[in-house]
Amino acid sequence: MAAAALFGSAITKDVGLRLLLCPFSSNIVIRTACCSVGVALPVYSTFKAIEKKDQNEQERWLVYWAAYGSFSLVEVFSDKILSWFPMYYYAKFAFLVWLQFPPSNGSRHLYSRHLRPFLLTYQTRLDQVAGYTSGEISKFLSAHQAEIQFITALLRKFAMAGRQMVNDVVHPVHPQGRPAIESRRQPERLESDDDD
Repeated sequence: MAAAALFGSAITKDVGLRLLLCPFSSNIVIRTACCSVGVALPVYSTFKAIEKKDQNEQERWLVYWAAYGSFSLVEVFSDKILSWFPMYYYAKFAFLVWLQFPPSNGSRHLYSRHLRPFLLTYQTRLDQVAGYTSGEISKFLSAHQAEIQFITALLRKFAMAGRQMVNDVVHPVHPQGRPAIESRRQPERLESDDDD
């Protein structure tokens, strides 16, 4: 029994790895893997680092998120072009693994060699842009408070109506309070039928 489970597990891993690394497979598989490795796994690892209050792990994941965020920012502008290149998503997958892999410490390397020097060089200007943007957003929100409240109320009503529609589909109630599926009743016999 244990050998069968072990053998089945090995087959599953082998098939999954072949599906992931096959250059002729759908981009959906590798893109899902990129999302899982780039976001899902780090989110959970960050959660664990926070809950354990492990300063080293917290710093490691903060550096990862800084590196990943800068990569994502660059990718927003280049993804439409680069995605046409063969093997782009495989290279992206390898890069995301490299960022996290402890022996290579890719995120630390990217942060200390490229991101930190860039941010230190332009820190004053970036602080000015962030302050100006924050101020403009605050002004906009203050000026349009009534519209924001109206949209919020409208979205709440849509959410409540959607929830009620889902509830009606999941738990249907029919006019006489009977469930949707009910056994048919036999017609009541008339007294005259009993007399015969």
